[in-house]
Amino acid sequence: MARPYEELYELCDCLRSVSVGLDSYEPESQHSPIIDSSGEEMGEVKTQTREVLPGLRFLREEVKRDLQVLQKFLDDPESTSLPPLSTNAPYLVAVWQELLQAHGAVAIYRTFHTTAHPQASRKPQNGSAKGHGVKVDVVADSGRRWIRVNTIKNSRILMEFREMDSYLTSSDEDDGDGYSSRKKQNLIPQEFDNSVLRMGRELLEAARANPPHGSDEIPSVTMRLTRLNPSLSDTNYETSDSRIAYTIDCLQKMGINVQLGERQGIIKEMDNTSASAQPIVFEPTTHINLDLSALIALISDTTHSHLPRDSEDANTRFIPPQRYVEWKKQRVQMLSDSPDATSTWKDSGIHSRVLADQAQQEMKKGLLQDMHDRLRSISPTLQNIQFWTTQEARQRCLQIVYKIAGTKERQRAEALFSCSTCSQTTTIPTHNQFWVHSRYPSNFVPLMPIRLFPSSEPDATSLESFQSNLLSPFMTSLASTCRNILSQEDISRLRESHSPLGHSAAPYLINDEGDIPPAAVTLANPKLTVHTVQSMLWGAALGWTTLTTNRSSVKVLLKEVKRSTGGGALTYESPRDETARASKAAIWMVKPRSLAEGSRSDCYSE
Repeated sequence: MARPYEELYELCDCLRSVSVGLDSYEPESQHSPIIDSSGEEMGEVKTQTREVLPGLRFLREEVKRDLQVLQKFLDDPESTSLPPLSTNAPYLVAVWQELLQAHGAVAIYRTFHTTAHPQASRKPQNGSAKGHGVKVDVVADSGRRWIRVNTIKNSRILMEFREMDSYLTSSDEDDGDGYSSRKKQNLIPQEFDNSVLRMGRELLEAARANPPHGSDEIPSVTMRLTRLNPSLSDTNYETSDSRIAYTIDCLQKMGINVQLGERQGIIKEMDNTSASAQPIVFEPTTHINLDLSALIALISDTTHSHLPRDSEDANTRFIPPQRYVEWKKQRVQMLSDSPDATSTWKDSGIHSRVLADQAQQEMKKGLLQDMHDRLRSISPTLQNIQFWTTQEARQRCLQIVYKIAGTKERQRAEALFSCSTCSQTTTIPTHNQFWVHSRYPSNFVPLMPIRLFPSSEPDATSLESFQSNLLSPFMTSLASTCRNILSQEDISRLRESHSPLGHSAAPYLINDEGDIPPAAVTLANPKLTVHTVQSMLWGAALGWTTLTTNRSSVKVLLKEVKRSTGGGALTYESPRDETARASKAAIWMVKPRSLAEGSRSDCYSE
């Protein structure tokens, strides 16, 4: 004997499966295209790049709430004498099924506004009116496809038709012409309307007003009509109505992709799909963009010198001799009364510990070894690997090297850029001088020559001369965000801070006191320097991986990208070709390496 409300029991089982799936669901779009070679958890950056999919928590809560209500109803012995429970379960199950099948999902339950409400998809400020919005159940394909689920039944839309018939009949009785079969078969589009068509028009209007970030493309609209069937009659009516088929035909003529019925078998296959999912792997591009921090790391004594035997040896390497300790204490004491004194002996100790930590990080896996291994995986001979940087990053690197680097580090800098303008000697270095004091063999990583971008920022003309990669949505969003940040800068101020290089040592130190001038910070966010954003822009605009040790700037930029995209998830373009091995990384983060040669214990002098 069949149980009462058998359909509700089936829905309860489906909701239970959906609830389990939502608890373990990990959307592909949560993975920002970042390689992290730091050898540690990404901490706050990891939280940022693996952000919860917007709307996922709300869907999870809705499913759990409906499941509890439905289960309580079915467990109640008195429920058999009660009317069937009204539940939102069919809609929730349908949304989950669409989410599972969506490629590049970036949001659930997102509200978009038309041009009359330009603050699209943004939460209203306290006390402000929300205005009329259009709900999209699943935003997929990195924002390029909108999916809306509609669970209206034949019986419900037929009620709309009957109501419309009554109005038309009442109006036509005045001239003696009732609503005849002529009008049923000869529908006039201007007079024909219903809730499904209105939903379709609103979705299209909102789509035209909300192209994906950084694109002029209008999102495609899909309507999943789970319970509307033009070929079947409804049990509440003797016949089906031809206007159901006409409604679907109207939606398709609007340009909407109409899908009928529920997806089959997805709930049962969910466990197997999750178990077989492969982790997403990111690899660098053959052209690597180096920011300032990466240039410093490549020159650093820590990167090239022989490794410490153990952690104790690493700490000893950066503990200054006693004569230096006494001198430093006296120096700090002498400056303590000066209002300009900013350093303390404690600061010096912290600096030594940081350098020792970097040396121990190098012991785990060297920076150049990691670069060598990853680049060999995409280019076994390393023949087509190229390294690029901005003129501003090169200039500032040489300023820092001239001021605080050791002799060997200066030599590496001169060789890296194949110039002698920062040298106090007249000897022009060769490429081999970069490796002469390194524990690695010559050309272990084909760094030289470091190629320079032709301008501070890429424009249409300069980009034409490069062999750029096809930009992923993440690269497009990152490039657009960087351009927006830089567009707020005062050009004259930037020109002063980026004065051209001279042909002697002195021009590298623009400051009259012989100090390194402070890096210009952006007006949009003082946590970002202009040269860092320019470096990121070049990499993103060309679709190349940017190598950096600047974790804090990456974190801030990711927040800026999120803000500029209206709070959506940070996404990458997953490979549509199933044979593809990996996706290209936009950013490659490594642990910092400071200029350490002058801080070694065997280099101190009074």
